[in-house]
Amino acid sequence: QEADNNRSLKDRYWVKANVWIMVFSYVGNYFLTHYFFTVLGASYTFPSWRMNNVPHTTFLLTHACFLFYHMASNITLRKLRHSTANLSMSLQWLFEVAWILALAYFIAYLETLAISNFPYYEFIDRDIMYTVGSLFYALYFLVSFPMFSRIDEKAEKWSLSRVAIDALGAAMLVTIILDLWRIFLGPIVPIPESRQCAQPGLAWFQVHT
Repeated sequence: QEADNNRSLKDRYWVKANVWIMVFSYVGNYFLTHYFFTVLGASYTFPSWRMNNVPHTTFLLTHACFLFYHMASNITLRKLRHSTANLSMSLQWLFEVAWILALAYFIAYLETLAISNFPYYEFIDRDIMYTVGSLFYALYFLVSFPMFSRIDEKAEKWSLSRVAIDALGAAMLVTIILDLWRIFLGPIVPIPESRQCAQPGLAWFQVHT
């Protein structure tokens, strides 16, 4: 903390962490929320100003939640790396991958369960959403947890531009993975025709006939 106080604002870790999450969560809300609509059968029904049909409120809530999730991930990953430092590299890698998989699914499931009683966030099939839908959501964190943990982790300190570019790269990788799911596995529930999108396009490209 004292070392951070002696740095300029743009060089402080908490600023970089917030910029990374701001970029990643913005893309997640603006674009990737539509995969929840077109693959998972979720929908927001509360009255709100919207951006790309996503309520403004969710942009603010996602930033706070994602920052907490990624800080928790960083803490546990550092402890895990310290605990396995004497093992072979392959075992260290195996333990880390297993932990990220478990943590990503746990957090995705916990959030899905926590908001299940919110009356303005609806699912077509709640049981499928808890199990398979949580796995779909966990794909965000399978990418973002290890990528976020790299910020200032070594001797070389990151610039804000590198932080933003890294977050955009993580968001693009998540987009590719989610769209591969949409194309090859398809929706987890029957989606009304009015909310479907064409296979060659992306989930936020609506088809008008």
